[in-house]
Amino acid sequence: MAAAQEDPVELPVCPSRAGDGLLPDELRAWMLLLAATGAVEQRLRSVVKKTLDVSHDEFLILCLLAEQPREGLRMSRVAELLGRPKTRLTYQIACLQHAGLVTRKAVCDDKRGIEVALTDKGRGRLQDASAALAETVGEAFAHVIGPEQREALCALVPTLADGTR
Repeated sequence: MAAAQEDPVELPVCPSRAGDGLLPDELRAWMLLLAATGAVEQRLRSVVKKTLDVSHDEFLILCLLAEQPREGLRMSRVAELLGRPKTRLTYQIACLQHAGLVTRKAVCDDKRGIEVALTDKGRGRLQDASAALAETVGEAFAHVIGPEQREALCALVPTLADGTR
């Protein structure tokens, strides 16, 4: 169900693994990974907006909460896991709560702590959209990760090439 592909994204040029550049292999591979994930996020934003009617950052919150027990997570932990400022997170949680996708409640043993959790509506909407979102991610990664990028990432993490951990 992913939207028709736009103009092909030009693959980032893979820096030489021979060490000709200033950066060590690990940083070169990291930069390639960042470029690829940035391209994927660009494609995913419109599908997220269309299927869930939330922002990309709100989508990340929903995904994080979907992988947690039903009781949810403290907002401070959500901010930490997503690397977001707590003030911005408060606004995003309020938007999601207004849409009926999350609940927010005080933590019993800590009057300052706030816990957020997905509602049944949030779980259902995320589940309904998951196939289109997963397809978009898969297609976008397949488009931006070419043989040179794969080779650089496998050199960084050799277990990617042989499937071991």
